[in-house]
Amino acid sequence: MRIATAKTSYAADQALFDSRTQHVWLCLLALALIGFPFFANAYWLYLACLVAIHIISAMGLNLLTGYTGLVSLGQAAFMGLGAYTVAVLQTRFGLPFWITLPAAGVVAMLGGVLVGIPSLRVKGLYLAIVTIAASFIAHFLFANLSFTGGTAGLQVAPARALGIDLDTSFRIYWLIVPIMVLMLLGAANLFRTRIGRAFIAIRDRDISAEVLGIDLLRYKLLSFGLSSFYAGVAGGLWAYFFRVVTPESFPLILSIFYLAAIIVGGMGSVLGTILGAAFMAMVPEVLKLIVGWLPLGGDALSLLSPVRTIVFGALIVGFLIFEPHGLAEMWRRVRRFFHLWPFRT
Repeated sequence: MRIATAKTSYAADQALFDSRTQHVWLCLLALALIGFPFFANAYWLYLACLVAIHIISAMGLNLLTGYTGLVSLGQAAFMGLGAYTVAVLQTRFGLPFWITLPAAGVVAMLGGVLVGIPSLRVKGLYLAIVTIAASFIAHFLFANLSFTGGTAGLQVAPARALGIDLDTSFRIYWLIVPIMVLMLLGAANLFRTRIGRAFIAIRDRDISAEVLGIDLLRYKLLSFGLSSFYAGVAGGLWAYFFRVVTPESFPLILSIFYLAAIIVGGMGSVLGTILGAAFMAMVPEVLKLIVGWLPLGGDALSLLSPVRTIVFGALIVGFLIFEPHGLAEMWRRVRRFFHLWPFRT
């Protein structure tokens, strides 16, 4: 039988992990992340790195949409800003990753603040259209500016750490996954602060939040900036992971992918971000297997893209109708069931 204990201090009440069981699971998860690269093959290491990048970018979108209530379909564009920042700084100036990645986040953050300026006057569908317009503008700039390499894009040399080129999935795993963990912890801690609570107040009732003294423009721009910072860092890691950046690397469908990830996983939830990004990253891989099994001949690959778009849309609609709180709520229900089992009636 579990006995509730009263918190004896403010620090204990605000602790991110407040039970011994959580600490044990956290240690096991850390051991699993450390040991995974030594047992996984190249394919699973590739997927792990890709999922970690998706989690970072989806976490940024969840900060904006899930926690602040501002709809955005421009996450791919902000990732592109980060990726091109890394590519330009690395190819033209030879800067290391510990400079280029923060710079990627800052450049994307500035772009996000600029796009977020109309958020005080428009919301919902209209704000989504503004972010879509920003995506098309960004794509045009990526394809036509001279220093971005045009439609051919830019090649990116592997990141280097301690004199070692991070040129394999095994090596770059040790860069991508620790950054993912740090950014998730940062997001989880954010919502124990005044800033995070202001975001939630704006989402729940922005007029009431303004009456209570919350500066809507300041916090909306801050939310856009933080969301874009996450996307920029994810884009920078994308550049180092794939080693090439082109305008076609960040299409509108990628923004829809991240929106689907936070809806499927659960908006306003760090756990939902992780589950949703991992789930949605596996969907294209499963579709590849299914399409490969079908007797379609040479048309199989040409059908993959439209089928993937249809599946993303179906998942969004399905979860909004049948499980609006996403996979995170399903996981919480499973935990509650086993917490009471076998005494559950």
